[in-house]
Amino acid sequence: MTRIKTVLFDLDGTLADTAPDLAAALNAVRLAAGKPALPFEKIRPAVSHGGKALIEAGFNLAPDSDEAEALRLQLLDHYRQNIAHHTRLFPGMDRVLAHIEESGGNWGVVTNKPGWLTEPLMAELDLQQRAACIVSGDTLDERKPHPAPLLHACELAGSQPEQCVYIGDAERDIIAGNRAGMHTLLALFGYLDEADRPHEWGADGSVESPEAILHWLTGTE
Repeated sequence: MTRIKTVLFDLDGTLADTAPDLAAALNAVRLAAGKPALPFEKIRPAVSHGGKALIEAGFNLAPDSDEAEALRLQLLDHYRQNIAHHTRLFPGMDRVLAHIEESGGNWGVVTNKPGWLTEPLMAELDLQQRAACIVSGDTLDERKPHPAPLLHACELAGSQPEQCVYIGDAERDIIAGNRAGMHTLLALFGYLDEADRPHEWGADGSVESPEAILHWLTGTE
């Protein structure tokens, strides 16, 4: 790894496939409200956008309404209690992390997920001690798409921005990485919606699988 010293990942939809547990949490809230469960395919695209987006998708409510906020808190409570029942690294991501470590680099996570959810999830996945940095949505006052969380992660990892690549599956990830002066990769295997226009987000490249991240890091096809 001569070009990149530190690989930074978004969490939901990039490093880990958290959608099954978040979808289960949303459907649990719907069932408690007397509504039928939604198909997983309808919920998956909203997962990267947080609890408000999930409630909006599940209940068609204005995200800032009192009712939506109460449902969001129910969702997060259920999710926290069942945070890693079905969540796993995306297939092949374990090899990506091993390659980074074996090549003398390091890696970390920058997510808008709050720390009270990020930290137990990383611990359940046995990744907390391996990560050079974990920056959550409430670590700083700013969140993505602001570049500050990425620059903070870069500092914690002991790298300069130009030595880092940030990989994410949402427009705000690419905006934040570009503003921070890092390389950016769009994870097309993540939670993109049909209405998304990722080719307009300005990423340096895109990857359709974790295996493609390895190819990008090593400069191979």
